[in-house]
Amino acid sequence: MVLCGAVLALAMPPLCLWPVAFLMLPLLWRAACQAPSWRQAGWFGFCFGMGFYTTSLYWLTNAIMTRLHDFWWVLPFASPGVAVLIAPLVAVPAIMARWPAWESQQRGDAPCPPWRSALLFAAGWTLQDMARTFIFSGFPWNPLGSAFEVPGRVGTILIQPASLVGVDGLTFMLVAFALLFWCGWRWRLALLALALLWVGWGWWRCSHTVSLAVVQPHLVLVQGDVPEEEVLNRSARQLERARQFERYLDLTRQGVQQGVAVPGPHQGGRGGNLVVVWPESAFPGLLDEEPEARSLMSQAAMGHPVLAGSLRRDDKGHWFNSLEAVGQGGTLEALYDKSRLVPFGEYQPWIIPFNLTPAVLTPGPGLQTWNLPEAGKLGPMVCYEVIFSGSVTEPGHRPDWLLTISNDAWYGNSAGPRQHLATGRMRAVEEGLAVAFANNRGPSALYSATGALVGWLPWGHDGVMVKAIPQPLSPTLFSWGGRLLPLALALLACLVALWPWPRLQHGGHT
Repeated sequence: MVLCGAVLALAMPPLCLWPVAFLMLPLLWRAACQAPSWRQAGWFGFCFGMGFYTTSLYWLTNAIMTRLHDFWWVLPFASPGVAVLIAPLVAVPAIMARWPAWESQQRGDAPCPPWRSALLFAAGWTLQDMARTFIFSGFPWNPLGSAFEVPGRVGTILIQPASLVGVDGLTFMLVAFALLFWCGWRWRLALLALALLWVGWGWWRCSHTVSLAVVQPHLVLVQGDVPEEEVLNRSARQLERARQFERYLDLTRQGVQQGVAVPGPHQGGRGGNLVVVWPESAFPGLLDEEPEARSLMSQAAMGHPVLAGSLRRDDKGHWFNSLEAVGQGGTLEALYDKSRLVPFGEYQPWIIPFNLTPAVLTPGPGLQTWNLPEAGKLGPMVCYEVIFSGSVTEPGHRPDWLLTISNDAWYGNSAGPRQHLATGRMRAVEEGLAVAFANNRGPSALYSATGALVGWLPWGHDGVMVKAIPQPLSPTLFSWGGRLLPLALALLACLVALWPWPRLQHGGHT
């Protein structure tokens, strides 16, 4: 089972080999259904989860490499250590799948039709994926539904149902399809019809969406490509600090000059709608305490707003990971403090009795919607916060676009930064809003409200991306109902599977 789970990791971004799920998930399903006991079924699920999460989160080891001199002994346990905390949840679908077979044995009935256990397994996997939101500060990384985020037009079409039921709904659909495919030819015909409907509707939505009449700014996204070792050392090296700051200023000047030259009704230039974005950790200091640095940033941006990531400390000595808006003349126009912190990276969960984090940050009060003169109505986020489906906009204050800044240099040139970027694409579809994703070392990207790629910067290169931010769509069903919709889908599947259907009681594979 461990090996099967490890192979399933190939379905995750950036490879997105989702057909693998049609081979690996049925192996766990069948093993759970035929397990001699509940404990054995749960053990199969745990082992499968260990293989899946250890492999799909292998890049966590790279974070330890940046501080190897302090935490060399943690290196072998980074990925398996996180996996062992969340793998027990995979026992849930395995145990649920065994229920129909156990019930038939207790009653002495004929074997239960396999579609029932398949639906229970799909519902259980969806529920355990959703439950990961509540572990520590939440770790809903790599939901199976993200397997459909194939690069290009094909992936954009496949993920359109996320606008209805979110990524968790896509997870249910993938698991259900993967198992029901093996429940007989009638089910295969039904799945073929549903797949054609899925693809057809996704193509139609991508081609016939009507955008809201909102004037959006041009985005100047700056990627400085500062290695994590330099980020960690720059507080002690003034010369290095100045060199990194000047690099971002130079790139900003280049980007603004490109933005000014962009023709069209939303042209940048002095007084035009142009917004500059620096990623998380871009400013090598405390931006709110350095007015001279803010003035230099405003000059480099020709007076246009600069939204930059920086650490911040309040008058009580609390530290925050923040996104700050620098206006004309270096004024501080807006401030957002990250509210969902990374476990083991920004705060220490109680389960670990010894210190693993270099510092403990304080969470901010929650999501905001900014309304800035040139940037318009935007929803700011910092790094980790974009992975939380259904929780990326301030309730009652829908923005016109979403911005997330990040520094994934911790994880090296691995699957980690690509998986993080994929969450931004999924949030765009779920919310019907364009998403700008600014990453220190890359990849950085801008997605339209349907998840189509507008522009990007690759990993390991400094540069600037200048693009017009796409207009928003009308609120999606998911933006209205949130995660209650995939929850209702999973519970409905349980109801259908457990309902005593008299005509199907001995229906075999029907």
